[in-house]
Amino acid sequence: MAHSITHVLAAGVSLVLVASAAWAQSGELLPADTRRAERADSSLSAECFVPDGKLFALAPLEGVKAALDEKRPVKVLALGSPAMSALGTGSASYPAWLEHELERLLPGSDFVMEHRVTSGETMEDASDRIKGMVAEVEPDLVIWKVGTTEVLARTDTEEFARSLDDTVKWLKEHDIEVVLVDPQYTASLRDDPGYKRVVASVEAVARADAVPLVFRSKAVRYLTEQRSNAGQNPFQLNELGYRCIAEHVVRAVLLSIRQHGESPERDGTKRP
Repeated sequence: MAHSITHVLAAGVSLVLVASAAWAQSGELLPADTRRAERADSSLSAECFVPDGKLFALAPLEGVKAALDEKRPVKVLALGSPAMSALGTGSASYPAWLEHELERLLPGSDFVMEHRVTSGETMEDASDRIKGMVAEVEPDLVIWKVGTTEVLARTDTEEFARSLDDTVKWLKEHDIEVVLVDPQYTASLRDDPGYKRVVASVEAVARADAVPLVFRSKAVRYLTEQRSNAGQNPFQLNELGYRCIAEHVVRAVLLSIRQHGESPERDGTKRP
């Protein structure tokens, strides 16, 4: 089975890399971007606006939708780096801001947010500890920022993808839904082959396991390129990327909840 999964994910990574390279060389907007590039979305602030096609791939969050329909609290476990926990969005941290915005945009809902740090551990090392965190928190939804450690540590991409796939499947088998967030973009990593492979691996796993994915890499690159032309310095752009990720995650979660009962949409487009 592991051999089969490896081949499936490897094929998925190859397809994602080919598609990304073709888009980058053409310089053209993806179909979803074409429809949205000239209009702002009211669920995103002006400074964090990114066309949907560069922002997420959707899949239904049926368990979260059921909890909301039944007026039950939704427990959310946010996994990421210490920087995400300390991230200020106004006066609130990243987890607190997620909780506030989800409850604001879904009137009558009750989201209970927990944050745990996974920074510095490779996927293989973190897997068992994440299962322990899940047993402690018992979440309905895991929002999981993945891949940064693997990019920095230059770990084996196939092993990373296999461990990520195994953990996502384990979560789903325990009726826990997952939203993945791929690695942060920086200009220094733009042409890095290892970075591209990790980003492609996360997308391949999300596609294979039908879970929502926030394209942090594409979103921050879009924001960087837009604002580099406006003269913002790299430090300001990095801070902007951290502040906007909370808005981007909230939008992906909201739209994935609305996908209840529909087929996953893998290009960021939404049905009328």
